[in-house]
Amino acid sequence: MSSLAGKTLFITGASRGIGLAIALRAARDGANIAIAAKSNVPNPRLPGTIFSAAEEIEAAGGKALPIKCDIREEDEVKAAVAATVERFGGIDILVNNASAIWLAGIADTPMKRFDLMQQVNARGSFLCAQVCLPHLLKSDNPHILTLAPPPSLNPKWWAPHTGYTLAKMGMSFVTLGLAGELGRQGVAVNALWPRTIVATDALNMIPGVPLERCRKPSIVADAAHAVLTRSAKGFAGKFLIDEEVLREAGVTDFAPYAVDPTQSLLPDLFLD
Repeated sequence: MSSLAGKTLFITGASRGIGLAIALRAARDGANIAIAAKSNVPNPRLPGTIFSAAEEIEAAGGKALPIKCDIREEDEVKAAVAATVERFGGIDILVNNASAIWLAGIADTPMKRFDLMQQVNARGSFLCAQVCLPHLLKSDNPHILTLAPPPSLNPKWWAPHTGYTLAKMGMSFVTLGLAGELGRQGVAVNALWPRTIVATDALNMIPGVPLERCRKPSIVADAAHAVLTRSAKGFAGKFLIDEEVLREAGVTDFAPYAVDPTQSLLPDLFLD
């Protein structure tokens, strides 16, 4: 399978950034996209809403369903999944993209930020998988793809921001567990992570990161497309890196993905 035409994707946090890029790549195939995100009104600090994302997806050739959904709330996730199934007839793919970030040490991490990260990242990914599962099991090629890094116990990734690392690695361990459980049922449960930092609007809120040394979200979107068009059978428990996925798919020129091809790239977190 080389196309997502007619497939239905439930993507969390798809109103902007990497989530939207994945949605737009699938839309070019003619996929159906449920945009599950909290952003239903414009935010001057973070451009993009579920409605502006829906317009872009439709313009790219897909079908869009914008759904205001806080993935911390079980009832909202259940309602969002039900609305998706009612509109499109099922769910073939879950993309756990939504994530909260706070890069600070223990003294500078308010507990409300700590709690937010744990609730959105690991718990939210688990909840969305749980609610989507009955519908995924009816698909002929079900995938769960989570934007999470390879698991690591290296203290250098934990010491600077234990709260965030715990939350992000939580997504990785959820992937590991669900792959072991659901892979036997034919669901491809895998994780994808960028080799380099990706330039998103959210990155503008983190001081000190030069965007010209980043790659565009399209590299993760193209890698996700390559993953999601693979046969789900026997394909689970992989912690994939965008660049490696694309090299395997035959990509040799990565310059178009760079914000500024003349600049050296910054490696992303959690990769040794």
